[in-house]
Amino acid sequence: MDPDPLLAGSEALIGVVDYRCRPVRRSSSGRWTAALFVMGLEFAVRFAYYGVSSNLITYLTGPLGQSTAAAAAAVNAWSGAASMLPLLGAFVADSFLGRYRTIVLAALLYTAGYGMLALSSTLPFLRPPKCMDSANSSTCQPSPFQVGFFYVSLYLVAFAQGGDKSCGLAFGADQFDQNEPKECASRGSFFNWWYFVTSTGMTVAFVILSYVQDNVGWGLGFGIPTIIMSFALVVFLLGTKTYRIYVVEQESPFARIGKAFVSLARSWKASLLRPREDIERQQHEGDECEQSRMEEAKRVLRLFPIWATSLVYAVTFAQLATFFTKQGRTLDRSITSSIQVPPAALQSFGSLTIMAFVPIYDRFLVPLARKFSKLHSGITTLQRVGIGMAISFISMVVAALVEMKRLQTARDFGLIDEPNDTIPMSFWWLVPQYMLIGLADVFTVVGLQEFFYDQVPDGLRSLGIALYMSILGIGSFISSVLIFVIDEMTSKNGDSWFSNNLNRAHLDYFYLLLAGLGVLELCLFLYFTRNYDYKKKIVF
Repeated sequence: MDPDPLLAGSEALIGVVDYRCRPVRRSSSGRWTAALFVMGLEFAVRFAYYGVSSNLITYLTGPLGQSTAAAAAAVNAWSGAASMLPLLGAFVADSFLGRYRTIVLAALLYTAGYGMLALSSTLPFLRPPKCMDSANSSTCQPSPFQVGFFYVSLYLVAFAQGGDKSCGLAFGADQFDQNEPKECASRGSFFNWWYFVTSTGMTVAFVILSYVQDNVGWGLGFGIPTIIMSFALVVFLLGTKTYRIYVVEQESPFARIGKAFVSLARSWKASLLRPREDIERQQHEGDECEQSRMEEAKRVLRLFPIWATSLVYAVTFAQLATFFTKQGRTLDRSITSSIQVPPAALQSFGSLTIMAFVPIYDRFLVPLARKFSKLHSGITTLQRVGIGMAISFISMVVAALVEMKRLQTARDFGLIDEPNDTIPMSFWWLVPQYMLIGLADVFTVVGLQEFFYDQVPDGLRSLGIALYMSILGIGSFISSVLIFVIDEMTSKNGDSWFSNNLNRAHLDYFYLLLAGLGVLELCLFLYFTRNYDYKKKIVF
């Protein structure tokens, strides 16, 4: 799309329109004003999503009566699906609806999903029998219809995440023009503050919703996210006039990249059968558009080693909402004689670490590193990811040592066969592992977000964010498979590593296994990234 003649010069933004498909002015659109509306919606999205996911394993092992291993596998399968569906959302956004419409659709699906979850734990014919918590729980299992309705509601939320996670961050970053130096620098800062805002939403959810769910009821605990999402959607729509909306290309970016992969395959096959000089001459004389598509395909392929060597980190990330929470339930969580910290609220220590460190990183560490590297980001995105992976390995070692301490305390006080009794060990022992993972996230998660957004072809930025999300999704699936295989193998010779009685389980072995895999992952990551050629480097 050609810019309006009246918007010529520095005011012109090529291929960008407002919500009425009119060319937009640089001075009156986008930037931080628009980005704040998008971040406001994402605050609500993370508040609602983590308000459900953080305590989901408690609901599954409580009202729904599942075993610890089955519940952990179910949580990982759901979070894995929620992290893979952004690939579908990216296809829909980049090929048909555009990011703005996809975000609105996702917000509507979120609201419907959370509303159905609230109904599933409120209405008598949808709510699991309360006797699930009694000694005769085996006689009053929830009906297949009740379980089915709950999971349909849950996976509706996963589909909503497919649209939101592929487009929310990309749409926010779209509000900054990468070709204007000041806006490009602001965009790098945007990724940091985006994660700060989402972590704030997570923290509030961990503290408030986990308390409501444990002490008031699941109906209200699922109802609050419904209300918050409805309000946030209204606020997001109020910012519509400020948004920069990229025009959806006539040819689907996915179709273009698909053709490019076909061309690459043909070129590779021909290179095996024909002299190198003939191939190079044909490429030189070939269609310029075809060559451009092939370069895009090659760039996407170069991302695969980084994608693959980030999967173990995602497996580690998946433990926060499953076994870390179950561990916390066994410990002394008393603050005063009458106040106890809900197990899921312990996850807030990770997000609080993120909230504390992001400003330090953005305002102090980046300017300091910038003086030496001359990069607007201080260090490269892949260096940032690698630092986070190293911290993640340390977090798993610490988690294993703390679990050994917990098991020893249970033995010392004769509580091995008393899984429902509180172990006389403070919940503060778990805080370091939460904080270390939070610190790792500041480096790895934010680094991966920015890396995949920047390094894909411009028309596939929703796909770039979806590729980042798919790392978390595949990681969750890998975690599910690991849990299933290890549970099957270890339960044959006695208590499983994931026994329902955590005092006879061996989560410490599992954490050490993840630490070992983390070391292997980091070595492979360093090998594949040592000579990575970035698409674009901004220097001052």
